[in-house]
Amino acid sequence: MKKKKIFIFVGNPDKDTFSTALAEGYARGAHTAGHEVRMTYISEMNFDPILHKGYKTIQECEPDLIKFQEDVRWSEHFVSIFPIWWSDMPALMKGMIDRVWMPGFAFNFRKGLIPGWYRRLKGRSARVIVTSDTHPAILWVLFGGNINNWVRGVLRFSGFAPIRKTWISGMQKMSPERAQKLIKCIERLGRKGK
Repeated sequence: MKKKKIFIFVGNPDKDTFSTALAEGYARGAHTAGHEVRMTYISEMNFDPILHKGYKTIQECEPDLIKFQEDVRWSEHFVSIFPIWWSDMPALMKGMIDRVWMPGFAFNFRKGLIPGWYRRLKGRSARVIVTSDTHPAILWVLFGGNINNWVRGVLRFSGFAPIRKTWISGMQKMSPERAQKLIKCIERLGRKGK
């Protein structure tokens, strides 16, 4: 198996959560298999989550956002782990995406007769791990599959492929035994670098 450069991003603003346990499990598995791993917790990042002027004026990125961009560029495989709150990712994570996923980093708009864009992060794969209390099928029926904004609108838009998804539901009623079993499952994904 080819050794990979893996960047793990935890998008939960609370570090003391199951998201962190999953990230640590993935990292443990990846380290065991000899993959190189970098990990960032949004809870430890310092930045303004508001994109004040859109693309009219490019807002300077704070050091933590620049480091995030460097880690994404360095990676061959990007793992994002976050909870679903009110049918979407946490607001702080959305704010970070608005600030980081900018032209020049993740994409460039193409000029000419046929509008489009260049995917600047091609050649990387991704794994999205989300947690929620509500079953994914219910969220799909009610809200149209809420991780699609992240998977299609951000990751695929900028060139990531393939993108694999792991959805863990039933968080409120999860037993410690099931939690440990899920962490072991995520650890196996880390060993495989998938």
